[in-house]
Amino acid sequence: MARNRPKAARKAARATGGVKKPHRYRPGTVALREIRRYQKSTDLLLRKLPFQRFVRQVAKDMKLFNKETARWCGAALLALHESAEAYLVRYLEDSNLAAIHAKRVTIMPKDMKLVKRVGRNYYYQEE
Repeated sequence: MARNRPKAARKAARATGGVKKPHRYRPGTVALREIRRYQKSTDLLLRKLPFQRFVRQVAKDMKLFNKETARWCGAALLALHESAEAYLVRYLEDSNLAAIHAKRVTIMPKDMKLVKRVGRNYYYQEE
């Protein structure tokens, strides 16, 4: 073990061929930094082009339009994008609260199912 050797021997081992470890932050430090960064920003988290492709594919699969290639207004796609992100953020926040209530810090599928079940009118438009 390196701890049992005297200080001079440790320095000599480091100088001769010991590989220096890269700096690592403690667990959770980087996560908290990312949380602060994303809470400060107002830009969209999902990339625009993949989201557009997803919306077009869903509309095509649901056969919402008669034509094979439907045209979309940019403002309509942006509105869908904003509302989808707001929904996801709210859903994950509530799931996080459910996990914390269960004395956990990790969101599990059962937390998400609970949030969907409890907040049914909040997350769905039942017809």
